[in-house]
Amino acid sequence: MRIGVLSDTHDHLGNIRRAVDALNDLQVELVLHAGDYVAPFVVNELSRLPCRLLGIFGNNDGERLGLAKRLSEIGQVQAQPLFLELHGCRIAMAHEPEPVEAFARSGLYDLVIYGHTHQSELRTVGECLVLNPGEVCGWLTGDSTCAVITLPDKQVEILRL
Repeated sequence: MRIGVLSDTHDHLGNIRRAVDALNDLQVELVLHAGDYVAPFVVNELSRLPCRLLGIFGNNDGERLGLAKRLSEIGQVQAQPLFLELHGCRIAMAHEPEPVEAFARSGLYDLVIYGHTHQSELRTVGECLVLNPGEVCGWLTGDSTCAVITLPDKQVEILRL
């Protein structure tokens, strides 16, 4: 199973479009969004995904009711954290990095995803893979990135958009 991972889209419609195009080209079966969509109109681009999107709110998502309503058209968004299991892989997702180490060290998760820092990161903590896909928006780093995870083997590719 291929999963797309986005974070920190921050209303950059052009880069969101590029991310969606890249994930569609790679035929991902699910997209996870680690927060900071910012405004409900980003769903105009995200709705071009042919698969479901599961996400969490970030610290810059002020219009949560509008986002939740619009995102319900293609999936769902909720308060963080998000816990799920896919193909035997136990996943925890948060926006801010504060709980990441605790989740990774707990032994309860095979994969921990987060955002907020706008910096891509891929590392292991014991048997747990920790992933920050970086920022789709590119506002802070100048690099627009997202990631693709292949399960169950936890192969990760960071995509530059």
